[in-house]
Amino acid sequence: MNNPLLLRSSTLVRRTLSRRADACRRPVGGGGGSSRRRLNVNVGGYDDDDIATAVAFHRRTLSSSSSSSSSTAARGVGGGGGAVNPRKTTATAPPSAPVAQQASSPFPSLIVGPDRSLTPLGPFASAQASYLDPPNDVVVDLLDRLLELNVGIVAHYYMDVELQGVLHAIARRQAEMLRIARDGGGDGDGDGDGDGGGTRGEGTTDSIMGGGGGGRRRVPEYPVVTIADSLKMGDDAVRMCEYNSASSIICLGVDFMSESVMAIMGRNGHGHVPVYRAASRGIGCSLAESAESDGYRAWLVKCANDGRTLGKKSLHVIYINTSLETKAVSSSLMPTITCTSSNVLQTILQASSQLGPDVLRVCYGPDTYMGENLISLLDAVLESSDWSDERIRDEMHPEHDRSTLRMLRDNIVVYPHGNCVVHHMFGSSVVDAVIRDYPDAYVTAHLEVPGEMFQIALRRSHDDMGVVGSTSNILNFIERKVGEAAASAPHSREDVGGEDGGGTIMTTTTPTGRRRLRFILGTEAGMVTSIVRSVQDILESSGCRDLEAEIVFPVSSEAVMGVDDDDDDLGMSTAIASTTNALGVVPGSAGGEGCSAAGGCATCPFMKMNDLDAVHDLIDMIGRLRMSSSSSSSSSNARDELRLSEHLPPNRLSGKYINGRDAIELGTEPIVYMREFMKGRMLSKELVERVERAGRMSPQ
Repeated sequence: MNNPLLLRSSTLVRRTLSRRADACRRPVGGGGGSSRRRLNVNVGGYDDDDIATAVAFHRRTLSSSSSSSSSTAARGVGGGGGAVNPRKTTATAPPSAPVAQQASSPFPSLIVGPDRSLTPLGPFASAQASYLDPPNDVVVDLLDRLLELNVGIVAHYYMDVELQGVLHAIARRQAEMLRIARDGGGDGDGDGDGDGGGTRGEGTTDSIMGGGGGGRRRVPEYPVVTIADSLKMGDDAVRMCEYNSASSIICLGVDFMSESVMAIMGRNGHGHVPVYRAASRGIGCSLAESAESDGYRAWLVKCANDGRTLGKKSLHVIYINTSLETKAVSSSLMPTITCTSSNVLQTILQASSQLGPDVLRVCYGPDTYMGENLISLLDAVLESSDWSDERIRDEMHPEHDRSTLRMLRDNIVVYPHGNCVVHHMFGSSVVDAVIRDYPDAYVTAHLEVPGEMFQIALRRSHDDMGVVGSTSNILNFIERKVGEAAASAPHSREDVGGEDGGGTIMTTTTPTGRRRLRFILGTEAGMVTSIVRSVQDILESSGCRDLEAEIVFPVSSEAVMGVDDDDDDLGMSTAIASTTNALGVVPGSAGGEGCSAAGGCATCPFMKMNDLDAVHDLIDMIGRLRMSSSSSSSSSNARDELRLSEHLPPNRLSGKYINGRDAIELGTEPIVYMREFMKGRMLSKELVERVERAGRMSPQ
C-alpha cells in the first residue's frame, strides 16, 4: 500500500467566510521510591455564525497522489529540487504502521522512536505528522524576515500543526546560528537540528542567514519565536522587547490572549510596541465568551450576596483565559484574582488558609469542568486513607489538614454554564475505550476536560500513571516519564526514584524488541509538536535506542472527516477515510470542526484561524509599512496602517471607566494579584483587605 501523500494548498485555507456560513449553521455536537500511592496533582456560548467562521478558516485541502511525490524532492536543504514557495510546506507523511497494527488501535497515534523517527497510526496521525519537519526554505525565509524587521512571535501550544512545525524549526535554527557564531564557526547556515530553545540573555550576535537569504543578520540571544501557555506568552513578549528591542509582536492565539499580551506589555513599559493578531476578524473562544454574558454577572452578584447573607467572605477566582473586559467587570462586582490551570489549586488552598477555611467562599468561574474537577480532586484526597494530615501538610499546603480541606471543598461555588467547545467533547465513549484498550497507558488530562476523562487521569495519577493539570504540566509529565525510562534498565515495569519523587515506569515490548511508553493526550492535539520535539531530544541526548513513545489522540471517528473539494458538502459523512485509500483527512466533524457529539476531541477551530499564510501576510504588511514610512509614501503608508490596525487586539476598554476607575487598570488588577501571589506565595495585603471589606457590606 502506498503511504498517503498529504499536500496542503495554502491559498485555499482562507475560504470566504460568508460563503461558508449558511452551509455550516448547525449546532456543535448536538514520595521517593515508596510504595505509597501518589496523587500526581500539579499544585504549582457561541452562535452558529461564529462556528462557521472558525470552520471556514480551519478547513484544509489535502490530497494524496503518487504523481505528486516528485514535489517532495524540493524539501532538501539548499535547494537542488527547484524553487520552493516559502509560503507552502509541501509535506510528506512519514511511513505509516502496517494496516493490521492500525486496525488494532482504536485511536490514532504517533510513535516517536530513536533517530527522530516517526510512525503514524491512522490518517489523523499521518496528517499531524506531515508538517512536523517543514522544508528548510520555509524556515529560512520566515526567520530571515523576522530578523530583518525585528518582529517577535509568541504562540500558544494549540496552533495549527503546520505552523507549529515551522515555529519550532525557527527556534532550533536560531539556537544553532547562535552556537555557530559563538564558536566562531563558518557560514551559520544552521540545519535546524539545534536544541530548540535559544539562549536566554541579553545582547545579539552577528551571524549569517544561509540558503540565499538576506545576507548578514544580527541574531538576538533571546528567541524570536516562543511557544507557551497563555500567561507566559505575555512574559515572553516583554522579554522580546527588553532583550531584542522588538519593534512589533505577533500573537498567535485567540483574542483574549493578544489582549492579555498587550496589557502585560503596557504594564511593563512597552505599550508603544504594537501587538498583532493573525486575523482581522475576531478570533473567539467559547469559554472566554461564556463569561461575557449577563448570566455570568448575575451569578457573581448572587455569589457575593449569598456570602454576605451567610456571614462569609467571598473571593472570585477567575480563569486567566477570559477577556480583559470580563476581568474588569468582575473586579467591580467582587474581589477577583486570576488563576491558571497550573496554579489554581495552590491559589484556593492559600486563599482558604489565609482568609479562614470556615468563612471563605471561593466563587470559581467560568470553566465549569475545571471547577468541578477541583472539587473531585479534593474529594479524592478526602476519601483516600493514604492522605493523612501530615501528608496533606507536606505535599499540598503546610497550613491544611483533612478538616480544613473539607471546609474548603464545601465552600467552593462553581459557575454552571461555562466550557470550551474543544474540551467539552471528551465523552464517555472515549473514556470507555481508554479504560478497555489502554490499561498500560499513562493518561493525561487538562483541568478543563469533562469529569469522565478527568476522573480516569486522576485515578491513574494515584500510581504516577497519569497527570491532571495544565498543558505545561502535561508536557513536563511526559518529559519526566520518557527521561526516567531512557535512564533505566529495560524492564517491563519498575519503580524508580529521583529528585522529584520518582514513580512507576510502565512499558510494553514491541515485536522489534523496543520498550514503548504510551500516553493518552487528554487535551488539544496541537500540543503534539512540542511533545514530539521534547521526546526526540530526550531520546537523542540519552543515546537510548531501545525506547519509543506513543502519543495517542483519544479522538472518536466522528471527530475526523475526509476532505472533499465540493464546498457545498461540509455536512458530508464524517467516517474516517480507510487507510487503504488515498483520501486526505482533516481533524473535525461537520458539526464543530474538531469535536464530535460521540465524544473525543481533535483540535480547536478558533486556534486554527492562525496559519502560516496569515503570519506571512502580517510580516509583509509590516515590511511594506516600514518601507513606505522611510520613503514618505503617504497613500501606501495609510493603506497599510489601516490594514494592520484591523489586526490589533480588541480594545474595548480604552477610555472607559467602571465605578470611577479606569477599566483597563481594573481589568489588569486580578492579574497583578495573581502575579503577587506567585511571587510571594501569599495573597497580597491589598486583596485581603478588599475581601474583608466586601464581606462586611450588606447584601445588595
